[in-house]
Amino acid sequence: MKNDHSEPFGLSRRTVLKGSLFVGAGLLTACSPAARQAALKPLTLEDYKSMYAAMPDEQFPLPAVNLKQVESKFLRRTVEYETDEKVGTLVVDTKNFYVYLVERYGLARRYGVGLGRAGFQWSGRAYVGRKAEWPIWVPPDEMIARKPSLKSYSFDNGGMEPGLKNPLGARAIYIYQDQVDTLYRLHGTPDVRSIGRAVSSGCVRMINQDIIDLYERVNRRAPIVVI
Repeated sequence: MKNDHSEPFGLSRRTVLKGSLFVGAGLLTACSPAARQAALKPLTLEDYKSMYAAMPDEQFPLPAVNLKQVESKFLRRTVEYETDEKVGTLVVDTKNFYVYLVERYGLARRYGVGLGRAGFQWSGRAYVGRKAEWPIWVPPDEMIARKPSLKSYSFDNGGMEPGLKNPLGARAIYIYQDQVDTLYRLHGTPDVRSIGRAVSSGCVRMINQDIIDLYERVNRRAPIVVI
């Protein structure tokens, strides 16, 4: 289904591609073979440092990601991806801990994710019903029952204010089905060590720099497939 044409950044010290718009935005608007190959070219350590650098202009300034805390295969990259899904569709692969944003010419933008218990409990077809920057977090009643100290963040108490310690991170993408919120989310996380792992709670968590990148690319009402 996919071929990532990747290599661990720790094994390469090649010079950063001069003027590489792919690092920040992708080279997927052109259809030439050269552009396609450029999009698939392996990234260097310096490329990744740039992609996951600090973001001081955010509402809550984000620190740079410690790349040593994330397996290189879970860092953002463009990959070959054969699918019948249309361009702009999000595909959540819960088995392999990836989210794919389908792009043109047999390519997709791939992000590593961490999955909480809720992330394994739902599958099917849905769509992006809502997007939010620096969202408020409201723990579900079941979580509050297990951990009463979270009651201060209940719906009745207004939830947890946005910030660097908020479990939803910098952005949240809300998954709807038949105009109903499934309570399933793709969201940022301050805990980058959880990427590529099964964790105790939450839905689909992403590095904050990655959820910001995805948030800007995915449209409201975009189709979502969870497998």
